[in-house]
Amino acid sequence: MAAVVGLLPCCSFGPYCRKSFCLRTSLVGSLVRRDSLRSNGSTAVYDVVVSGGGMVGTAMAAALGHDVHLSDKKILLLEAGPKKVANQLPKSYSNRVSAITPGSATLLGSFGAWDHICNMRVKPFRRMQVWDACSEAMIIFDKDNLEDMGYIVENDVILSALTKQLEAVSDQVEVLYRSRAVGYTWSLPYQTSDSSPWIHIDLADGHKLQTKLLIGADGQNSMVRKAAGIQNMQYRYEQSAVVATLHLSEATDNNVAWQRFLPSGPIALLPLSDTVSSLVWSTSHEHASQLQNMEEERFIDSINSAFWSNANHSDFIDTAGSMFRSAVSLLMPSGTAARQLPPSVAKVDPKSRAVFPLGLGHATEYVQHRVALIGDAAHRVHPLAGQGVNMGFGDIACLSHHLSAAAFNGRDLGSLKHLLQYEEERQRHNLSLMAAIDMLKRLYSTSMAPLVLLRTWGLQATNAVPPVKEQIMAFATLEPIQTGRTLTTTTEATH
Repeated sequence: MAAVVGLLPCCSFGPYCRKSFCLRTSLVGSLVRRDSLRSNGSTAVYDVVVSGGGMVGTAMAAALGHDVHLSDKKILLLEAGPKKVANQLPKSYSNRVSAITPGSATLLGSFGAWDHICNMRVKPFRRMQVWDACSEAMIIFDKDNLEDMGYIVENDVILSALTKQLEAVSDQVEVLYRSRAVGYTWSLPYQTSDSSPWIHIDLADGHKLQTKLLIGADGQNSMVRKAAGIQNMQYRYEQSAVVATLHLSEATDNNVAWQRFLPSGPIALLPLSDTVSSLVWSTSHEHASQLQNMEEERFIDSINSAFWSNANHSDFIDTAGSMFRSAVSLLMPSGTAARQLPPSVAKVDPKSRAVFPLGLGHATEYVQHRVALIGDAAHRVHPLAGQGVNMGFGDIACLSHHLSAAAFNGRDLGSLKHLLQYEEERQRHNLSLMAAIDMLKRLYSTSMAPLVLLRTWGLQATNAVPPVKEQIMAFATLEPIQTGRTLTTTTEATH
């Protein structure tokens, strides 16, 4: 927990928590660069510029373009890469996927993107089974009415759907592809009137832009964050994630998301179709490199063994766990659920194996005067809970609400007053979620008997108490609407 504790030296909202604009400017005045450019008639001025056209940045632009209270605002999306719209889906699945929560699906549906995803390729799952490789302990998440718990969607499909939706709001949102920002300059709010009050953006092709609000959605190495002088607390896990597209031995309903905690890290099997699943295996850098370079047959054997082998079990832990489970079943017979066996893997898609380093990161500030950070620019988490992009979508829901309310009330979109409200709400939520994920990662990254026994009893107890599991599911699956608001701001919500 050392990495997360380091994020909380001041209060539950993180270091440099501000209670007023004066405190903010006194802390960061030396970090914010003064405006060195003069406004001129040939420079385009936007109300909002979103820098970064990944899933979160594109969704942010689409959400703002759909908001009725922002219909008279000029919005721009800057993306360094080319336009990514698939006219026809490839037959093979991408190796980069996301577990989309129902809350995130609701957000995407609120501005039309979810319909595009459903018309392309998406696989719902209705059950989650998580279990320990060092004991018989497990926890099963499902719903009595067999509602979808979430959706596995390829990142390329999400981005393509969002790009299509941007075309539907092209009157409100302008998009510049292959446009890379190389510099940001802006003035502090108390500067003299002869300087431009807006943020100036220099593009690599020599063009210059101005914006009243800059939203940094440019990833974990965010240039917006660095230009604003915002510190980023980082911790590198000694792990990498191995991803691949796998074919199952036989067709099934394949509506279960599987995850097993190995001493070296969690391994997850996520459904893509009745016969195809996606692998996310977090392990040491050395082991990840070995897995990437293994012959296919040995790689498949390693995956099946990781899900099925009991090599890490001990008689002492199994006996203690069995006794505790028997006692719990007498007290809470309705809380016990039958274990399902995961499907076996038959082959792997050629060239689908890839490796990505893992880490934890958190910006000490999400906002400054005329600047807001969202997605990986603000926070980065371990993939074991599948919350990375959902946290970004939660940022969108919250920030969109405050910007919509500000526009409705005729306020400056770049004002710190409502930006600080966004920061406070999101830091409170994100830090607690990041701490929980980091704690789970550390708790399950050991085979020491006392800790194995502790987590075995904890997992068995949690699995036996339905109300606790329901609270966990509610917290994890409704991420984007955690603020209690919908994306579109109503007149009542603004007061």
